[in-house]
Amino acid sequence: MQRVKSASSVLSRYTANNNGGFISRLKRCLSSLSNSPLTDDQENFVLVEGNGASRTAILNRPSVLNALNTSIGARLQKLYSSWEDDPDIGIVQLKGRGRAFCAGGDIVALYNVIRQGNIEQGKEFFWTTYNFIYMLGTYLKPHVALLHGITMGGGAGVSIPGTFRVATDKTVFATPETLIGFHPDAGASFYLSHLPGYLGEYLALTGDKLNGVEMLSCGLATHYSLAAKLPLIEEQLGSLATDDPSVIEGSLQNFGDLVHPDPTSVVHWIETLDKCFSHDTVEEIVDALESEASRTKDMWSTATLKKLKDTSPLSLKVSLRSIREGRFQTLDQCLIREYRMSLQGISGKITSDFCEGVRARLVDKDSMPKWNPPSLELVTADMVDEYFSPVTALEPDLELPTKLREAFL
Repeated sequence: MQRVKSASSVLSRYTANNNGGFISRLKRCLSSLSNSPLTDDQENFVLVEGNGASRTAILNRPSVLNALNTSIGARLQKLYSSWEDDPDIGIVQLKGRGRAFCAGGDIVALYNVIRQGNIEQGKEFFWTTYNFIYMLGTYLKPHVALLHGITMGGGAGVSIPGTFRVATDKTVFATPETLIGFHPDAGASFYLSHLPGYLGEYLALTGDKLNGVEMLSCGLATHYSLAAKLPLIEEQLGSLATDDPSVIEGSLQNFGDLVHPDPTSVVHWIETLDKCFSHDTVEEIVDALESEASRTKDMWSTATLKKLKDTSPLSLKVSLRSIREGRFQTLDQCLIREYRMSLQGISGKITSDFCEGVRARLVDKDSMPKWNPPSLELVTADMVDEYFSPVTALEPDLELPTKLREAFL
């Protein structure tokens, strides 16, 4: 691992900006997401480069920040399966075209199919995407994800479970699902729950962003290089004739840069973060932040409170429980549970917060979602429990090839 110059080995950036600024940036990132169907069957959505012992898959929807749809998940699974079976291929890489690695799932397309009453397309999207994520997390060959640019939600899901993740000075990471009335999914309850301290709870509940330096410092990225070096990294990896992870590690290290976390990084707040986000309930977390803000008048506590108050109350409670359960589950168990949660989220049985959040943030863009329930005190334990249950008694759980591909802790 690269060295990190900081007062702590843990990081993350707590921006002093208010949450309105972050939401505005999120809207700019995601508002161009597609009106096309989730199942657009275009092979050119994933391009392929490479020869010899290396293959690179390129997410190729730059106009919508390489947002994932069902066809992309299916094509990635097909490509990765064939490359894994090919004894001549040693290294597999994944990158995005344009200014984003991947902004996550195409939530506007998902919103549209839900509004049309086509829940089955939504189910197929989650089923296909989660199966690819499980394949990546159990992949038998070294995998290098080049996280150049926006890496949010499902974009993190299709990269972080792999062997190596290279962040750059242009990387922007976030799991902003609570801002649209959803929950961090695509394996997020697995990898966020394994971050140092209670950083995972903070990122899941607030949707706050990290830069590339911060991703390296907390372990979300394995390497950090300036974006200008990416062509050299790709050229070097493309010339290797090996499937030895230690050789690939050495090559990536050769292009690494010494990182210096920003003065606003979480290393200056990690004690406060752990003290506040270690509590058992969202209400207790909010009380702890209010107490801290009142006692110290610090900007971080005040800004964090505002972030929480802008999100869906039900999403906050289910997301906290999801991260806490994920800490003691394997990747496959997390994905199976998240699949249940995602179907509940799009079904509208408990709440219509997902559609309302997408409408307010990305469709009408009035930034005034009307959450239901509208406050934490109106979110009942039964609602939260139902969110973790199958939509109906006959609804099948996500099926993953666990007998063929061993999951891990």
